[in-house]
Amino acid sequence: MAHLNETRIDSEVIYDGRIIRVERDRVKLENGDTTTREVVRHPGGVCILALTDQDEVLLVRQYRYPHAQVTVEIPAGKLEYGENPEECGRRELLEECGCTAGIFEPLGTVIPTPAYCAEVIHVFLAKDLHYGDQSLDADEFLDVERMPFAQAVEMVLRNEAPDSKTQVAILKLAALRAAGKA
Repeated sequence: MAHLNETRIDSEVIYDGRIIRVERDRVKLENGDTTTREVVRHPGGVCILALTDQDEVLLVRQYRYPHAQVTVEIPAGKLEYGENPEECGRRELLEECGCTAGIFEPLGTVIPTPAYCAEVIHVFLAKDLHYGDQSLDADEFLDVERMPFAQAVEMVLRNEAPDSKTQVAILKLAALRAAGKA
């Protein structure tokens, strides 16, 4: 058995819902012992750092039930199993903000909670925006706003946008700009 590796012996589905599945796995550790791991299976998601021609970030405000508060986030959405992340990102940008993008570039991936959740979020930068109408899902309610990129960086640094995918996307672009790579 390899160092820093665990091998699944068996698995039991504890819950299988509309968005997540929870499994309890019995695993063999590298020292030969066994233990239990509970894993949230999620199809993953996308988030889009959409920049206007005036270097403004498109943000969405929406109520997040698990935290019982309104959050400020970049547009995002859940992947369907097997869905292409870029196609999902383009769809979510159109649905939430009513935009299409002439430039749609990957900025990397984020693993928001690696200890117990298998979710991976694909991060995209969208530019050359063209505006149309939102087409929100029936159970989706949000407000779109624009914020200068520099102000969005400050908002993240002041922890006024605690959403991890928003923080990662904004700070990554800020770092790329500081390094002369964006």
